[in-house]
Amino acid sequence: MSYEPILKEFWQKVKESIQSGTFAKLTLAKTIGDTEIKNIYFRLVINEDETTYGVSLTARYKTEEIESFHTLDEAFIVLTPYIKNPFLTALLFTTDADITFKVNKKNVGSIIEQAPTFKNASPVMLEMIEKGII
Repeated sequence: MSYEPILKEFWQKVKESIQSGTFAKLTLAKTIGDTEIKNIYFRLVINEDETTYGVSLTARYKTEEIESFHTLDEAFIVLTPYIKNPFLTALLFTTDADITFKVNKKNVGSIIEQAPTFKNASPVMLEMIEKGII
């Protein structure tokens, strides 16, 4: 069994958290070995037209950070190749739960839900709700 179906299920939870206004933060972490890239941060951004939103991906390397901007669907396409190469874990923080996607050595994915770390959605999420974007 491959981890891809579980990854798609996790990504659906990311989308649902944005649509419901509970999204706080998403991070890819826990690399295999000592890699140049340390983690990737996923943040919501309001586009210049102030009626739509996008995603900022910040890849943190040992010596630099690279930020790129995408639609929500593009962000999934950009992030997917980093799963297992080198990241084993994706952490979704919402106001409802902390949701962790993990891939083990046998290439099997799992989703674990725990009590929420964050009591409030991200400031951009709150602004999106206020402006009626979501």
